[in-house]
Amino acid sequence: MRRILSFIAYAFVPTVINAVQISVDESASSNPVFDGYVSYSIEFSSFPEFAGNNSRPNTFSENLLGNLGKIIGTKPYIRVGGNTQDYALYNASLPYGLNGTIDPKRSSDYPTTIFIGPSFFESYNTFKNTKFIHGFNLGLGGNRTSGWQTLLDTVPLACKALGGGKLFAWTYGNEPDLFSTSAQGPVRPPSWNEAEFVDQWLNGTRKIQELLEKNCPDLAKNGTYEYIAPSFAGVGNKLKAPKAWGEGLNEDKNIKLFATHNYISGATSPGVTLQGTLMNHSMTKASVDAHIVEYDKLRRSSLARPTRYTTKADRGSQTPFGAALWGVDFNLYSASVGFKRVHMHMGTNYRYASWQPIATTKATIGTKAPYYGNIAVASFLAPPLPSSPAYSSSSSQATVKHLPIPSTPFLSAYAAYHSTTLSRLIFLNMNSYNTTASGEGLVPLPPTSLVPRPSVTFNFTLPAAYFKGKKEVVVKRLMANGSDAITGITWDAWSYNWELDEGKPVRLANVTRRSESERAWVGEGVSDGGKVGLGVVVEAGSVALVEFV
Repeated sequence: MRRILSFIAYAFVPTVINAVQISVDESASSNPVFDGYVSYSIEFSSFPEFAGNNSRPNTFSENLLGNLGKIIGTKPYIRVGGNTQDYALYNASLPYGLNGTIDPKRSSDYPTTIFIGPSFFESYNTFKNTKFIHGFNLGLGGNRTSGWQTLLDTVPLACKALGGGKLFAWTYGNEPDLFSTSAQGPVRPPSWNEAEFVDQWLNGTRKIQELLEKNCPDLAKNGTYEYIAPSFAGVGNKLKAPKAWGEGLNEDKNIKLFATHNYISGATSPGVTLQGTLMNHSMTKASVDAHIVEYDKLRRSSLARPTRYTTKADRGSQTPFGAALWGVDFNLYSASVGFKRVHMHMGTNYRYASWQPIATTKATIGTKAPYYGNIAVASFLAPPLPSSPAYSSSSSQATVKHLPIPSTPFLSAYAAYHSTTLSRLIFLNMNSYNTTASGEGLVPLPPTSLVPRPSVTFNFTLPAAYFKGKKEVVVKRLMANGSDAITGITWDAWSYNWELDEGKPVRLANVTRRSESERAWVGEGVSDGGKVGLGVVVEAGSVALVEFV
């Protein structure tokens, strides 16, 4: 299940590279992501704090979600689940949304004894124009009377809260491949296998459909009664997705999306470092590719023909700026190999969350580094401007292409295409650059200890005709003082910090920029055979987006 991490010292210095040549095509075949590609998974026990309720909606969360919706065109889809969905029992007399008790012997990060009351479901009212995935309890629901009764009691409440177009899909159980081995306490015997999982899953989902037909018949129809599944924790655990499909997981033909979870690593794993693990394209690529291998096995099965898939990702780390760089690389590489939507997981007090929704004794309310990476990804995938060569009235979702850089694992590059035409490039320089003592993001290094920030020039060429006589492109940057920074982060000189305007964008005057965004001149590099070149300088521990306008 979730790997909770502390952080992390740097283990080595990357090889110095001053410039790379990127091969870019001006068009590509269409394989677009889904709308709301940048989405979130919120821990079940944290949902009332992230969303609030009817009397006290969390406007900070709503502002942050709204920012992404305005950029990319659709607000993030919200999956409500995680480990704690499989601990939650219903108490009809509870006068507030959720009562959770933390047992440090099981987990110090979230409660493992949980009761929810009727007002829990008010939290589905606070985010405007948002679609949700609600998680029911299979962990206790599949083998305990109290868990089964919770299913019977909460399906009517959940479906009434999610009517009116709010529902995207259901889930039944979180990471059942770990039910017999969970570090938080197994809820199944060692003999737990795919056949038993499928038997319990079908029994529960059929009961859910029966309850929907009685209480919310509009949500029991084909096209609205659907699941994402199997929501396994990864590809290397006891239960395997292809075998679960072979045992009849989709016998009722109600699985909307194949869903899988990714953990890049754990801080207590030997050799984990910010540079070597998160800010490392080779590590990210290998981690994502393992899911593609599994999915291809599943697709080849004569028993299953899923064509779409989504993933939930845990950074498993603290939140320095380097984690934001990893988020950009992970999301875009996932898009490039066919993942259709990514839900970044988070919870209250979680060290890797995109934001802390409320003030607690453990953490202050605020926007965290990964959110800025989410904004960068949304900006890269956003519909092209009317002045863009890629603009058309039929432009919809972006297709992402990975642009390999074999010379180093600390650089990566991607191209976005709309209607098969190149609309943007993005370059990541994940070489670390620290400006705080021990890279912990807390105590600034004295000026005498700072070294000049290295940079890499990303060079590329395109046909001159592509630019249609225009002489410049827009460059937007994801920046901080260093890859170890936990404050002072900006996207294109915009801040989304809580303390400025409760998460709404605020343009900062003290961040260097030209005009509304930085400009780069076309043709400053090479000119050969009708092609023009451009070189974009990207400092260590930063990201540059090139937009053709």
